[in-house]
Amino acid sequence: MSQLVINILDKALKSKGQSLKKTNEYMWWSPFISHHKPKLQVNVQTGKWHCWVSNQGGHNLFQLLKQVGADRTLYKELSDAVGTTYYSSDKKDDKQTTLNLPKEAKPLWNGGDSVQKLHALKFVMERGLDMSDIIRYNLHYCLSGLYQNRIIIPSYDSDGQLNYFVGRDFYKGGMKYKNPPVQKDIIGFDLYVNWDEPIILCEGVFDAMAIKNNSIPLFGKTILPKLARKIVEKKVSHVTICLDDDAFGDAVKIASNFMDNGIRVNFVKLKGKDPSDLGYKNMITHLNTSTEVNFKELMKMRIYGNK
Repeated sequence: MSQLVINILDKALKSKGQSLKKTNEYMWWSPFISHHKPKLQVNVQTGKWHCWVSNQGGHNLFQLLKQVGADRTLYKELSDAVGTTYYSSDKKDDKQTTLNLPKEAKPLWNGGDSVQKLHALKFVMERGLDMSDIIRYNLHYCLSGLYQNRIIIPSYDSDGQLNYFVGRDFYKGGMKYKNPPVQKDIIGFDLYVNWDEPIILCEGVFDAMAIKNNSIPLFGKTILPKLARKIVEKKVSHVTICLDDDAFGDAVKIASNFMDNGIRVNFVKLKGKDPSDLGYKNMITHLNTSTEVNFKELMKMRIYGNK
């Protein structure tokens, strides 16, 4: 079966798979990025695939065929090769995976030097990010369409599936954010989170990217139910809350919930600045000098606020 699958992927990906030392693992040239080395890794037995540059991935090969716009005849060949049970599993997964990046989105790290792209790069780098961050977080930009003149910041779940994206205006001339009309009870940047380590909660995607260290964007000032549950279920030992000053009341509520579940909490006071304004080095200083909150201090915060 494996050789049949390899042959099908060779046709779909228009390149020849290269065998790795790990059983059933192969590398292809990634159709999602332009790179001088094969970066798309596929397990031809389990169907799991992942691009190591764009961070796109999934758990079945039918979804990969869909992503690359493969000829419909290859779906039939793959179905015959792996069996109908595998195909049924894929159909269920496809219904759950409805979100894609805007069709006009272009990789910010690759190709072109248009005025819009230079503006987008300037906007990103003024917020403390560099090219390695742009590649790691798979940042895109749009020159046209619904997300014209916006930087596209994708969020991926733990399986590498796109679960949300943020469209940020980089000309500062219109509505600041334009996001997809989908439910938002997701875990931002889940793909990059190590749940065995302390985590940092912040408001926005640029804040999380500026902090870098195991940080999760809340997409606002309150914590989403799915994220709150996972932090408790994963028994995260320590959470640092890094919200804007005007979200102090929300931060206290978040802290109270975690402390009730035996999770240690630190507060970072930003004094009117965002993490993306402060940059990575200054944020590290703030994080290292933050102090753990006890229940007595938490009660004072509830009564007196941010004083």
